[in-house]
Amino acid sequence: MPVPWFLLSLALGRSPMVLSLERLVGPQDTARCSPGLSCHLWDGDVLCLPGSIVSAPGPVLVPTRLQTELVLRCYQETDCDLCVRVAIHLAVHGHWEEPKGEEKFGGAADPELEESRNAFLQAQVVLSFQAYPTARCVLLEVQVPAALVQPGQSVGSVVFDCFEAALGAEVRIWSYTQPRYQKELNLTQHLPDCKGLEVRDSIQSCWALPWLNVSADGDDVHLVLDVSEDQRFGLSLYWNQVQGPTKPWWHRNLVWPLEPDSVRTSICPFREDPRAHRNLWRAARLQLLPPRGWRLDAPCSLPAEATLCWQAPGGGPCQSLVPPLPPANVTVNKALELPLLNVHPNLCVQVSSWEKLQLQECLWVDSLGPLKDDMLLVETRDPHNNRSLCALEPSGCTPLLSRASTRAARLGEQLLQDLQSGQCLQLWDDDLRALWACPMDKYVHQRWALVWLACLLFAAVLFLLFLFRKDQVKGWLRLLKEDIRAGPATRGRAALLLYSAEDSGFERLVSALASALCQLPLRVAVDLWSRRELSAQGPLAWFHAQRRQTLQEGGVVVLLFSPGAVVLCREWLQDGASTPTPHGPHDAFAASLSCVLPDFLQGRAPGRYVGAYFDGLLHSDAVPALFRSVPVFSLPSQLPGFLGTLQEPGDPRPGLLRERARLVSQALQPALDQLLKAPGDPGDPEDGARDGT
Repeated sequence: MPVPWFLLSLALGRSPMVLSLERLVGPQDTARCSPGLSCHLWDGDVLCLPGSIVSAPGPVLVPTRLQTELVLRCYQETDCDLCVRVAIHLAVHGHWEEPKGEEKFGGAADPELEESRNAFLQAQVVLSFQAYPTARCVLLEVQVPAALVQPGQSVGSVVFDCFEAALGAEVRIWSYTQPRYQKELNLTQHLPDCKGLEVRDSIQSCWALPWLNVSADGDDVHLVLDVSEDQRFGLSLYWNQVQGPTKPWWHRNLVWPLEPDSVRTSICPFREDPRAHRNLWRAARLQLLPPRGWRLDAPCSLPAEATLCWQAPGGGPCQSLVPPLPPANVTVNKALELPLLNVHPNLCVQVSSWEKLQLQECLWVDSLGPLKDDMLLVETRDPHNNRSLCALEPSGCTPLLSRASTRAARLGEQLLQDLQSGQCLQLWDDDLRALWACPMDKYVHQRWALVWLACLLFAAVLFLLFLFRKDQVKGWLRLLKEDIRAGPATRGRAALLLYSAEDSGFERLVSALASALCQLPLRVAVDLWSRRELSAQGPLAWFHAQRRQTLQEGGVVVLLFSPGAVVLCREWLQDGASTPTPHGPHDAFAASLSCVLPDFLQGRAPGRYVGAYFDGLLHSDAVPALFRSVPVFSLPSQLPGFLGTLQEPGDPRPGLLRERARLVSQALQPALDQLLKAPGDPGDPEDGARDGT
C-alpha cells in the first residue's frame, strides 16, 4: 500500500537494528566471576537499603562500572522471556595503614598488619533492579586475596544472570556495597520491543502482533504487513509530537477497526533519514514579528537552535552575535521575543539543525529598508568598568585604534568620536557587553571623492604621456589596427618568461620586455606579475602550473639567460642530483630547472622553448651548449628573429614584424641602458664574471 513520502517521513524514523540473543535455560538466577575472584549469590532477594556512606577501614572492594546485555530466559523452546544480564566491574578502594615509629626505619613488622595483608578482601555487593511494575534486589559476596591487589587497581568483574523485564520497558539498575563506601552506581536502559529482536518465535506475547516492513521507492513509501488471516489489529499513522498539543487530524487508522490489545509496538523508521528532515525543513517557515518578535512555524517539533547574527551588505556569511538566543531547542509555532533595545535591517535570525544552517531571515526588511553599510561595534566591560571596543568585520572583531590594515582600524578614531557624540545606535546592552551600529555613509562618500580625484589625475598623466610620446603611441595604435584586421587567429599565443633574479635593475629590464611583448599578439606570464601566487604556492608549484598551461595552449617558454642563470645551469649540469638554492623566495628560474633540463636532455625542447640574452650583459658563447638545441637570440639586436619565432604560423607580413621589433626595441633600450650605466656596470669588459666569460 503506497503512502505519500512526505506524510509518512515526518512521523516515522529508521527501523532499529535486529538483535540475536543468547538463550538461558531454566528459571534459576546464577552468578559467575572472572579468574582470581570468588563469588557467591545469596538465595532469594534482599531488602534494598543502601544506607549512608561510611569511611573505609582500609582497602575494600567497590563497584566501578555497570554493563548490561540482553538474553532470553527460556522454559521451553517457544516459551521465553526477555532478561537483563548485569556485569559489575570491581576495584580496590582505600590504602593499607603505613607502619609508624621504628618500623619505618627497618624495625620489625607488625604481625597483625602482615596477617591482614595475607588475608582476603571481601565485599557484599547489592544489585537493585526496577522495571515497572517489579523491583528486585540481590546480594553477591565477592572476595579476592589481598596480596594480589593494589589500591586503585581493577580486580575483575562479577556477572549476574538475570533480571526478567517486559519488552519495550525502561529499566533502572543500581549497585553498591554493604556497608556503602561510595556513591552508588546507576544505569538506565530502554529495552527494545518485538520489532528490534529475533524473538518472534520465542516470546509468545510477540505472536499477537503483525510485523511491519517499511521501504522507500522514490517519493513513495511502501508498508508491507505480515499478518495471519485470523488476526485482528489496528494500524495507525500519527505524528510523534514531543512539543505542543497533539494534532488529531494527522492521526489516521489505515486498516481494520481499533481494538484493545494486550501488547503493542511502534516504529519510527525515518527518524534519522536525511530525506525526511529535508521535507520537514521545506515545510518550515521563519517569521519575524513586530516589534521584536519571531516565530518558527513547522508541522511538528524538530531539533533546532536559533542564533542572532549580523549580515553585512555585499554577501558573505552572517556573523554570530552576543547575546546568542537561548541554546535550548526552539519551540515551534510559538512567538518568542528578541533581547534587543532597537532594531536594525542588518540583524538576522538563523535557525540551525545538527550544526547545519536551515533558515535565515533578516529583521523587518520591508519596514526598515535594505541592508545598510553600518559598522557594528562590540563593547566589552570588565568588573572595574573598564571598557574596550572592537568592530565586527569579515576577518573578526578588530580593536579600534589598532594598526591592522582593515577599514575599521583606519577609521578607528572617527568611529570612536561618532560613538562618543551619540551618532551610533545602541542595539543591545547588559552589565558586561553592548552592541552599537555606527553609520559609514559619510566615510564612503569621502572615499569615492578620492577615487574620482585619482581617476582625473591618471587621465591627465595619460594625456601628457600621449603628447610627449606621440609617435610611439601612433605606432602602437597602428599595430593594434593591423591586429584587428588580421583577425583573432594571429593574436593571443601564450609565452612564459623565465629568468634568474639578478638585482632590481635586471628585474626592471625583464619587466620592460614583458610589458612590450604584451602589446603584441602575445599573452605573457612572468613571476614579476604573480608574486602573491608565488608566495602562496611556492616557485616550483607555480612554474609547474604555468608551464603545463602554456604548453597545452600551444605556447612557448622563453629562457632569459643572464650571468646568474648561466651559473645555476652549470651547477645543475655538473651535479644534477642537487638542486641549487634559489636566490630569493620568488626565483622561479632556479625552481624550474628540475623540469626544464629533462626536456632538453630528452630532446623535447625544440618547438617548445626559445632562448634569449641581452646585448652587453652576456656573450653568445656563454650560453651552455645544451640549450643551443633551440633558437637563442640576442636582444634587442636580434628582435625580428626573436619575435618571428614567437609568432603563430600565418602571423603578419615581414613589414609589420619589423615595425613590432622597432617598437619593442624602443621600450626595451632605456631599461637596458640604465642597467649598463649603473655602478659596477655588468657590461664592462673587465667584469668577466657578469658577462659569462
